[in-house]
Amino acid sequence: MHAGKEARMERERTGVGYTVHELAELSGCTVRTLHHYDDLGLVPAQRANNGYRRYGAAEVDRLHQVLLYRECGMPLAAIGRLLDDPAFDARDALAGHLRELHARKRRLDGLIASVEKTLACMEGSATMEDEEKFEAFKQGLVDENEQRYGKEVRERWGDDAADASNAKLKGMSVEQYRRTQELEQGVKDALVAAMAAGDPTGEDAHRAADLHRQWLCKFWKDGTYSKAAHLGLAEMYVADDRFKAYYEAVAPGAAEFLRDAIKAYCA
Repeated sequence: MHAGKEARMERERTGVGYTVHELAELSGCTVRTLHHYDDLGLVPAQRANNGYRRYGAAEVDRLHQVLLYRECGMPLAAIGRLLDDPAFDARDALAGHLRELHARKRRLDGLIASVEKTLACMEGSATMEDEEKFEAFKQGLVDENEQRYGKEVRERWGDDAADASNAKLKGMSVEQYRRTQELEQGVKDALVAAMAAGDPTGEDAHRAADLHRQWLCKFWKDGTYSKAAHLGLAEMYVADDRFKAYYEAVAPGAAEFLRDAIKAYCA
């Protein structure tokens, strides 16, 4: 039997567990971090008779999950809500985590290949078409979207719609990709201006909603836009924290304002 497994079984049998310093050394966390996680209730420690923190098998497993999700960039508060949710499925969550890691690996592999070919071009041993220069960035955007929103999008609109959107993005020419990026920024700028005006039913808000429609159509399969779908997506921006965070980064309250503007636009 593996020595580590034997040690764990012995700790479980005796109920000794790890001290905070032992777990820090085992996990690579600092003692201060473990104290912080305990204070937050994220990885609550047991208490020995002398009042010192002790960590058993359950706490070790929970810390492992916390570190996995933290590595994916999930905020601590969101991790806590996820792990404390009675409906939380650890296996399903880890499968999603694995998909995210594979997507991240594909993106890095694409960037590495792009850098290697760029160096080869500089040395005169290869040539690079304009479209090739942006392939890694477009694939990275596809992977990032899948990582953040893929599950919800596929559940709501189906695999065919999601795959068609990804294919449309990857098939963009250099000029089409540039225009799409400019349009995305245009939506954000128009949204900020509309919020400054303060009326989600006003002219500025209408312009922001219309630019948002144009931006969506860059990704949606041709002919699939509808006001109902547009409004449904706007509701998701508010209901789902991951979608909401994108617009909250533009300005506090932007997700709700855009939702209301789209409601008026689609009325």
